[in-house]
Amino acid sequence: MAALPIQLDRDRRTPLAAQIYCAIRDGIENGRLASGARLPSWRDLAAQLGVSRGTVRVAYERLITEQFAIGLGPAGTRVAERPSRSSMPDRSQEAPLLPDLFYEFGSAPRAFQMGVPSQDAFPFKLWSRILTRQTRLVAAAPVTYPDPRGDPELRKQVAAYLGLARGIRCSASQVLITGGFSGALGLAIQGLQLGRTGAWIEDPGFPLTRTALVLAGMSVAAVPVDAEGLDVAAGVQTAPGATLAVVTPGQQAPLGMTMSLQRRLALIAWARQNGAWIIEDDYLSELQLKGRAAPALASLDHGGRVLHIGSFSKTISPALRLGFMVVPQELSGPFGELAACLAPAPAAAVQRAVAEFLREGCYLRHLRRTKRLYAARRETLLRCLGEMASDSIKVQATAGLAVILSLPDLASDVDIASRALQFGLAPAPLSPWYMQPSRQKGLLLGVTNLNERRLSADCRRLLELA
Repeated sequence: MAALPIQLDRDRRTPLAAQIYCAIRDGIENGRLASGARLPSWRDLAAQLGVSRGTVRVAYERLITEQFAIGLGPAGTRVAERPSRSSMPDRSQEAPLLPDLFYEFGSAPRAFQMGVPSQDAFPFKLWSRILTRQTRLVAAAPVTYPDPRGDPELRKQVAAYLGLARGIRCSASQVLITGGFSGALGLAIQGLQLGRTGAWIEDPGFPLTRTALVLAGMSVAAVPVDAEGLDVAAGVQTAPGATLAVVTPGQQAPLGMTMSLQRRLALIAWARQNGAWIIEDDYLSELQLKGRAAPALASLDHGGRVLHIGSFSKTISPALRLGFMVVPQELSGPFGELAACLAPAPAAAVQRAVAEFLREGCYLRHLRRTKRLYAARRETLLRCLGEMASDSIKVQATAGLAVILSLPDLASDVDIASRALQFGLAPAPLSPWYMQPSRQKGLLLGVTNLNERRLSADCRRLLELA
């Protein structure tokens, strides 16, 4: 065969045999050397490159060992059979992941984007000091496996915070630290061992939750919500054999109402009577912008049927990927074993930093500041939209961190949200949150990252698209 175009750099620390191996391997992988092609003999390639035959032999033996080539004795060395590049999937472009929920990962928050806290209100200097200190301590700690249920101090601080802020009486042994809400949800689905039974979810409800339950093989039933939250009677009528209900009782996602006490008691009674379970997604925790947040649903549960899930994504940063779950006392052992085997808690340094943030009172002070900021930004957004919106577009404030822009029936909220991205705006379409055909069309406008200097222009642009 023709001489191989191999360039050797004798000034590099990489051995010459390794350079020859890499050059031939790359030629095979990128298709320049076809399957079955004969490689030069040791003698010929050594003469071509000005190296010893032993150097070429080492390179060829590695290619044969790693199945890039086949040694045929007197018949020489040939390229092994490889899948053609045309038959291999193109991995150069990744498909967007849940595009109705997430934008480009790693990018700065955009105007109206939901699910992320304020970029300009977080105490970065304080947090950096705490995280640096805890990273040093973790680096100097004994080299051993950390507790897979989570750092003991963080679990203790979470239990104390939940008792103070959410009315939940629990011990640190009931708290599991997880990889955000999704990590806790996955742990709950696996730990409850519900198999392919039915599950209630709110309609509208968080699409990620719906997708997770479907992926777990569960039969998902959409249960409507009204001014009092999840309609328990409608759930019994729609899916009487369900074994799980996933709810956002504190501030319904995305409409924002708080589940009434009557509905809470009815839901817990349903779970107790049917041996079912309730997953409480307390996704906004204490971020109630008007009045005081209602106690958590788990605070009313005296029969051990509620699993309470929260995270620090909306309050500190989603980049932490840090959440927590409170399980009934009798489940703490089995869930701890499950975490140890399948879903151990995230990095120790981040956990300890959050524990210090809680212990020193920084977290509650941060929540108080951001609640005032978000309330002011929401009022400014409502005033701006109220002055500009036409009669065909209704503006509705939710109890959460978003404002709903209701659209005419013929409008496509998905299309509007997609076109808005071209202008640096990231409203979320409302219709994908529904399962039933009679879905409401609208845009969810997050209030956490509004720039008041650009707000009028951003609102005007959004209304032009609508």
